Amino acid sequence: MRKFVKKQSRVNLEAVKFGLLSWFLVLIIWQIISLFSKPEFFPGPWQTLQGAIELIRDGTLQQYTLISYGRILTGWTLGSLIGIPIGLLMGKVRRVRLLLEPFVNFFRFIPALVFVTLFILWLGIGEQSKIALITYTTLFVVTLNTMAGVLAIDENKFRASRSMGATEGQIIWHVIIPATVPYIFNGIRLAMGNSFMAIVGAEMLAAKEGIGYLIWTSRLYLKTDWIFVGLITLGLMGFFMDKVLTNAGSLLLKKYGVKKADSTQRSMLQQAQ
Repeated sequence: MRKFVKKQSRVNLEAVKFGLLSWFLVLIIWQIISLFSKPEFFPGPWQTLQGAIELIRDGTLQQYTLISYGRILTGWTLGSLIGIPIGLLMGKVRRVRLLLEPFVNFFRFIPALVFVTLFILWLGIGEQSKIALITYTTLFVVTLNTMAGVLAIDENKFRASRSMGATEGQIIWHVIIPATVPYIFNGIRLAMGNSFMAIVGAEMLAAKEGIGYLIWTSRLYLKTDWIFVGLITLGLMGFFMDKVLTNAGSLLLKKYGVKKADSTQRSMLQQAQ
């Protein structure tokens, strides 16, 4: 046990060292490139830091970050809550899958940003249109991952459960859902990443607050340092949310086979595909 803890600590320390080294190299390269350009077009790390301090002092960055977080979490939660039962139903009932799968596969290839104008027309420029856009982005990713999890279950498990007198409800609750949890978890992780992409486009086109709005309006004043601050903020927001979600999943869903390293690698492979 002690050897395992020491080995794990050594691995974590090595990861931190290489992580800090990579960021240090990025900052050096960034600084060198900025020397060959004007700050208005390509600000360096120092100019970007000054821009961040300026936005933090007047509270803009904190306010916009919280607003974007609220929109993302609301739409992502709604999309997940709708997508999970639909995916379970499509995976469990063949006729439902045959009925809905063509529509799911059709709409999932239509980028969410295409619907920005329609959602604004239908729901207005308030919060509803942005939340609906993120819900749309989340829905298909979660649905397809959940359905894939159900279809991956060995048919012998269903036969064994029925032979022991289990009802369909008991099969869903005690067989399907536990076996599908890792797929659902990876689906909601992937959907979280898509939500960040969707919110930027929505806030650029139809918002007066948010990180996307900050990035879009900063160009009008040639405040490129603010644009860089917005980009870095988005990256940190996504990194933080993914870490929280991954750690929570590996802690709370460990008995279902959800592991931090495995879920991270699986999500990266799915994104690459």
